[in-house]
Amino acid sequence: MPDRVLAKRASPEQPCGDQPAPLSQNHDPRVCGALLAGQAPGMQGGGLRPVARGSSCTTYVSHSRYITRALSSEEAAFPLAYIITLHKEFETFERLFRAVYMPQNVYCVHVDGKAPATLWQAVRQLVGCFPNAFLASHTERVVYGGASRLRADLHCMRDLLASAVPWRYLLNICGQDFPLKTNREIVRQLKGFRGKNVTPGVLPPPHVTARTQFMHREWEGSNISGLVTPQVRKAPPPHNLTIYFGSAYIAVTRPFVEFVLRDQRAIDLLVWSQDTYSPDEHFWVTLNRIPGRL
Repeated sequence: MPDRVLAKRASPEQPCGDQPAPLSQNHDPRVCGALLAGQAPGMQGGGLRPVARGSSCTTYVSHSRYITRALSSEEAAFPLAYIITLHKEFETFERLFRAVYMPQNVYCVHVDGKAPATLWQAVRQLVGCFPNAFLASHTERVVYGGASRLRADLHCMRDLLASAVPWRYLLNICGQDFPLKTNREIVRQLKGFRGKNVTPGVLPPPHVTARTQFMHREWEGSNISGLVTPQVRKAPPPHNLTIYFGSAYIAVTRPFVEFVLRDQRAIDLLVWSQDTYSPDEHFWVTLNRIPGRL
């Protein structure tokens, strides 16, 4: 593989990825026979086979058995948008990406600004093999528990709204996740929500109220980063909003993403949340619970 970092999306014949790629066993008759016999299938050759160095994108996609056509008209008519944030373990990300990849969907990948150059190069070359996947246009040096993690998602949201793919729902996941359902199962479950957002949350229990009542500021040293709490009390949230706490990982509609990026209440809440602890755990659910939001 060339040492240079690809500056633009690769054509099908440009080099792509020298990392080990998972080889699907879904269509191997030996695996099917083992499953029918009640036996656990084994890895071919004792492990996952790597793609040879210098392989073209065409070879990589074919060898790794990515799905290159929508598997049903139902899925084709209901494209999804994914945000994937990661900071380590390219091989884990590669397996995740292959598992969730569908040609009708669209994928924005945010790599932590502190990640090593080798990870950046590997991810850039991988997503460069797919016309519906790209790196986030803006990068954050993510601090655990800080607003930089929330901003990483917001950067990808802006990029995904600008995409030509008419996606219906957006899901944000991290590079160490792995799906438990197929794309078709996910589509059917999301269709069942009938345009509602999935942002689980509750009113703040006592042990988390300090997260938004006091300032928490990001700091970064030479080899470590974190949050500093100077015991300075914050002003109340804007627009008299009621703060809820919940999951940082969501499944939301396109209109909700537009609301998050364009509505003044959302913009003001983002500014107010910049010095709170883990704002991605209150930002989405609070906005989704605004009475009469849309």
